[in-house]
Amino acid sequence: MATTVDMPQMGFDMKEGTVAKWRKQEGEQVSRGEVIAEIETDKAVVEMEAYASGTLRKIMVHENNAVPVGTLIAIIADPDEDISSLETSQQAFTTVEDKPLTSMESSAATTQESASQGRDSSTSVIKASPIARRLAKEMNVDLTLVNGTGPGGRITEADVKSFQPESPRQDDSTINVDQKEMPLSKMRQAIANKTIKSTREAPHFYVTSQVDMGKAMDFRRELNPTLPDGVRVSVNDLIIKACALAISKYPNFNASYRGDKLLLNSRVNIGIAIALSEGLIIAGLSDCQDRDLVNVAKASRDLIDRANGGTLKAEEYEGVTFAISNLGMFDVESFSAIIYPPNAAVVAIGSVIEQPAVKAGEIVVARLMKMTISLDHRVVDGAEGAKFLQEVKRLLESPKSLMD
Repeated sequence: MATTVDMPQMGFDMKEGTVAKWRKQEGEQVSRGEVIAEIETDKAVVEMEAYASGTLRKIMVHENNAVPVGTLIAIIADPDEDISSLETSQQAFTTVEDKPLTSMESSAATTQESASQGRDSSTSVIKASPIARRLAKEMNVDLTLVNGTGPGGRITEADVKSFQPESPRQDDSTINVDQKEMPLSKMRQAIANKTIKSTREAPHFYVTSQVDMGKAMDFRRELNPTLPDGVRVSVNDLIIKACALAISKYPNFNASYRGDKLLLNSRVNIGIAIALSEGLIIAGLSDCQDRDLVNVAKASRDLIDRANGGTLKAEEYEGVTFAISNLGMFDVESFSAIIYPPNAAVVAIGSVIEQPAVKAGEIVVARLMKMTISLDHRVVDGAEGAKFLQEVKRLLESPKSLMD
């Protein structure tokens, strides 16, 4: 039976994706779970796996074309199976389609003549790729002023990025600050959009607690030599496990706000903030409620390695229900993070610092760590936030409980 391959939604706010590369070509055999294409989103290039086995009979969307989520991009079927009805259901995207200007895109065109390239004056159609249109909207670039260098004068993504509007003349008294414009990468644009959305929609508040990490650091030092080669439990692994256990006690921290209701997630998928050269991503460690500490260490190391290698799977971007951002390795005492939509919470972790502390009436050197949780006030309140951090603190200060 024929199977349709649709443009997947790799994130709750993803509206379209670009076929960056086909790993399989028409006529080739594919197996369920085999990587058949690379899909480019605003955040990264993600490998797409086949959902069924068979022959890749038809590629409907060719490389470098952007299409909306849910669009048919390929057909997998038996070699002799009739797929004509599926083929005719959608025109193949072999080239980037042209679209008429929207009212926003053409607002400036009413006061000036059409640009000599990139526009068909008889039909008032701008020849521009969907990616170029989206980028132009984000950068506030008037497409009627951009000269297209693509086939037939088509405006490409590179044309929008390299577009330099005429600067207004400066008065002699104006101070020249010698500025240089630098176009934002897709990842940086995605980060900007997400953080703006989060701070605009989610009423943030913050709760900070300090943890005595002495026993946890000793526990980690004693545990790691007993583990198989290549497996090491990091401070972040201890925190992931502690948060997963605390969520089992306070499930609202694993929820999201949806209008007049809360969505409680049964799976605890903890997102780890990973700093790449292109920007920050949140990669999800799935089903942390079922992982023991050693498994968390193995899985998180693998996740970070593949994030740096650009080989994360689509599901590792999707479904994050709670997030942790750790800047302890950068000698940061404390900070607060922005909630990752649609989550209700993110914990920001600082460095473990040796500081004087009073224990049993005596001043001693303690290894202390500050953690700040950012919370969506629509989902949880301050008292709940304090109780959640108390539980995480209790677990970290009794680290053997993390092995349960």
